[in-house]
Amino acid sequence: MPGSNEKKMEQRMQTAIRAAIEAGKAILTIYDTDFEIVQKADDSPLTTADKEAHRIISAYLKETGLPVLSEEGKQLPYEERKQWQQFWMVDPLDGTKEFIKKNGEFTVNIAFIDGHKTIAGVIYVPVTDVLYVGLPSAGAFKLEGTKDFNGTMEQMKRKAIRLPEAKTETYTVVASRSHLNSETSAFLEELKKQYTDIRVVSKGSSLKLCLIAEGNADIYPRFAPTSEWDIAAGHAIVNAAGGTVTLAEDDKTELVYNKENILNPWFVAKRK
Repeated sequence: MPGSNEKKMEQRMQTAIRAAIEAGKAILTIYDTDFEIVQKADDSPLTTADKEAHRIISAYLKETGLPVLSEEGKQLPYEERKQWQQFWMVDPLDGTKEFIKKNGEFTVNIAFIDGHKTIAGVIYVPVTDVLYVGLPSAGAFKLEGTKDFNGTMEQMKRKAIRLPEAKTETYTVVASRSHLNSETSAFLEELKKQYTDIRVVSKGSSLKLCLIAEGNADIYPRFAPTSEWDIAAGHAIVNAAGGTVTLAEDDKTELVYNKENILNPWFVAKRK
């Protein structure tokens, strides 16, 4: 039987799972319309779907009594949030550019942070209705189809695929659809010296980290800007699947969260 802390964590994750799925449904409703697009202060796009997903997720997570740091929420000063021991890190619609392009490669990301570590994560892919969940006590899971899913971890363990599910035969590198820069190209050239046969797969949003957790990609080098909410959920799921997400500069130090500057350093994710 799970202990009280483990049970509490599972209950929290059930709330996060329901939040992600409901936000995903709302996103899909807007996806099929001529939605409005505005530019944020940093020139990144914002849609009605981002805002509606944020509203739904915030309402669900409020019942946990923990603070929420969301890309689309009020950006709190570090002096306030540095006091947080536990909180939710949320990207209500990760891959807004992919959403606008209507290529389906966007996700809903919710991570549970304890201290400066990402402990558990939920990623929901609205277009394909695929759910990824990872937490230390249970492992990592992929559920294909949520129609008859009640949101509990018990049912997740029974119905879902436990990750990693596959092991690539060809050494596979997953890269960003938008950020294949010179540093990444140089990294790929170094890999080609170690592996004679390399395949490069491009994906948008946190789907890149999902491929690592699945075992369908071996490595994901990220030498371009990301924010903490972009990768916190995926990082937790990769960890739960036995993989790692570490600083690119030393390949061993794990990324941390709730920093004064929420931009991530360059990192490399690897499968188990």
